Amino acid sequence: MRDEYGESLAGASILVIDDEPGMRNFLTKILTPRCKRVEQAGSAMEASDALDRNHFDLVILDNIMPGKTGLDWLREQGKVGLFSDAILITAYADLETAIEALRVGVADFVLKPFRANQILNAVARALDRKILRRDNSLLKHELSVEGGTARGRLLGNSIPINNVREMLTRLAPMPTPVLFTGASGTGKEVAARTLHAMSDRADKPFVAVNCGAISQSKCAEDLFGVINEDRQGRDGLFLLADGGVLFLDEIAQMPEKMQAALLRVLEDQRIRPVGAERDIPLNLRFFFATNADLPAAVAKGTFRADLYHRINVVNIDMPPLKDRSEDIVELAALFMGQFSKTLALPDLDLDDDTLLKISRYDWPGNVRELRNMIERSVILGAFPEEFAGGGQVTGSRAIETLDLVTKRHILNVLDACDGNRAEASRRLGVSRKTVDRKCASWGM
Repeated sequence: MRDEYGESLAGASILVIDDEPGMRNFLTKILTPRCKRVEQAGSAMEASDALDRNHFDLVILDNIMPGKTGLDWLREQGKVGLFSDAILITAYADLETAIEALRVGVADFVLKPFRANQILNAVARALDRKILRRDNSLLKHELSVEGGTARGRLLGNSIPINNVREMLTRLAPMPTPVLFTGASGTGKEVAARTLHAMSDRADKPFVAVNCGAISQSKCAEDLFGVINEDRQGRDGLFLLADGGVLFLDEIAQMPEKMQAALLRVLEDQRIRPVGAERDIPLNLRFFFATNADLPAAVAKGTFRADLYHRINVVNIDMPPLKDRSEDIVELAALFMGQFSKTLALPDLDLDDDTLLKISRYDWPGNVRELRNMIERSVILGAFPEEFAGGGQVTGSRAIETLDLVTKRHILNVLDACDGNRAEASRRLGVSRKTVDRKCASWGM
């Protein structure tokens, strides 16, 4: 049964701050069954200590407390580093207090005495707004970065891609960091998103960061967050991804200064926003990707050796498309259907001749190059000359007919063996006469 106050409470961590034990216990009693974590603090000092230990999505605090008002405490925490939203509760309401509460960034203002449903509604509204801000920030980030469209599935049934799937299945339930390597266009981000979708963090954010594209001058602010001129905290990408996965692409291009900062985050699972005096604990799983030779970068001195050993716990090397020749036809057919639909243009016939040419090409740009070729062909209404065919078999028959599948496979193996039929027959597990007979039937 869904809670009437929404689903945002279920994953929330809340700190209740009040000097009256009865009020603390009342708030804790109504919040605990609905929230992930609820803690109490009986004073401003206890509350500060709690924030030093843990990060909270929301703080609920009384304004009138011994020694320091709730608003004074919020102003003080803004200077140290407060990245939680706040709800102020008070029995003494006046216009001046309300205005000051807005100035220090209070999310809501609840008057005592209040009923359980009033505070629960206020908490739900505050958390919904916080989630909406986070989602908007993540959407803006996704739209601004190259590669934000990497949403595809991990396609194909070749042995290399099935080996990748098997490894992803084994890693899915673990918190282990994963390093994805391989040439550009081999699907490193697609594999990372697939692993995220298989894990217990699937309903949490997946935040992709291109380390080669982040501004050197604003790198720390963008990643770790910052205390702005109004002493309000602005979340960085690490905190926006909290609870989910942070995917650091092109990790070899990360600035040297940030490499040291990242190493500290990986070891401590804590960040310190720019201008803050307090570390913020994180709950993150890290994925990394690169098309560079990291051991060579370490030897050259452009990548820290200690960081390399920290991120290289499990390495998944994505196979190039030329080693997945069995998958090329399936990918080409998928892309053809996608672009025909999204561009509202007629698709092109993938006849047996075209499919043979496509499957025998090396694709140095890997899946990305194949995808781009299909998109360009749909727009222009014809395949490039090197892939144009005049075959008589089209559609699913061209893709699935056993004789054509066998032909493409044998010729791909022959290409891999530089035309050596003896070696090709050995790899195929058939006699040399079988290969010769097949080639003869194809006029080769």
